[in-house]
Amino acid sequence: MGTKEELSALRKRIDGIDEKLISLFVKRMEVSLRAAEVKLGNNMPIQDAMREQEVVDRAVALGGNGLQGETMLLMRAIIALSREYQRGRVARSSGPLLPPAREPAGERGKNVVCAFQGVPGAWSEQALMKLFPNAKREAVEFFDDVFLAVREKRADYGVVPIENSQTGAIGETYDLLRKHGCFIVGRTWLDIRQCLLAPPGTGLSDVRRVFSHPEGFRQCSRFLHGRAWDLTACRNTAVAAETAAKANDGRTAAIGSRRAAELNGLAVLVPDVMDSTGNRTSFVVIATEPEYNETCGLVSITFSTEHRAGALCEALMSFMAQGINLTRIESRPASPGKYRFFVEAEANILDPIALQTLRQAAAACEYFEVIGCYREQAQ
Repeated sequence: MGTKEELSALRKRIDGIDEKLISLFVKRMEVSLRAAEVKLGNNMPIQDAMREQEVVDRAVALGGNGLQGETMLLMRAIIALSREYQRGRVARSSGPLLPPAREPAGERGKNVVCAFQGVPGAWSEQALMKLFPNAKREAVEFFDDVFLAVREKRADYGVVPIENSQTGAIGETYDLLRKHGCFIVGRTWLDIRQCLLAPPGTGLSDVRRVFSHPEGFRQCSRFLHGRAWDLTACRNTAVAAETAAKANDGRTAAIGSRRAAELNGLAVLVPDVMDSTGNRTSFVVIATEPEYNETCGLVSITFSTEHRAGALCEALMSFMAQGINLTRIESRPASPGKYRFFVEAEANILDPIALQTLRQAAAACEYFEVIGCYREQAQ
């Protein structure tokens, strides 16, 4: 028998085995669902860790030598799928995961007040101008102040950075989302072109001190490496440009945007000093109430799980089962030894499949909350 014929025969045998496996799997899930109904009828939890371990141990013993590890993984996966199936049936009677959407506060970008952190020329202001070109802009000192302005109704929206393509997530934004109970109602990406700025007439060899935001320094670490400059952190890059302009001593520079240079009368001493030419930052729009409709394509959730092996996998398994892509997952410390996760998924909460998936995920978590369903503005 040739190689092609032998492979074909083996594949037929595999197909036959798979048919038997699927038939048995369906029967197992049906019995598993009945077991869940019995548990619920007697006010018992769906998960029984001791029983699950017994099932795994028994299967490993039956598997024989050489396949213990594979058998254990197979049974763990089957048990997790069974649990998700049980929870999915239970979750169908769950209440809403996100409050009803409100009407936007006037036409997007018009007749609204938007808060941002920093001073004119900050990257947050530039993102705001992209998202709300006609809005009244309110500059505040700290990220926390952006959230407070929204919570206290002094601003309809706030715009804050949440991720940089080079340096990763901006943890403070995630923490403030939960601290203030705000919702994400929009997102966009902004190309970041950091430049070395200085008063006109300043030469590169004259520079002794540079101001910028810590993120600005991290994004330009290669350019800064080996230079004997004093690096001083500021609240943002626009404040850094403002500080360099006020110093005007021929030795002070800043890392920031061209707009910050123009607003403060600075010259671009060295353009594009970032480590990566693809340096981009994602900004989100925050509000006190959710805003979404059928055109939205992103959902953000936050949750925490039990502190045990496989708990995070179980929380995310329903997304895998439905083919819902996760575009971001971050973890933030909630307490010693405990973490809260933030996940962004390509989905719409108005889609029944997505909603059921979220409910199944919620059933696998200790704490679960949807913090926004929104669209991403085109580049």
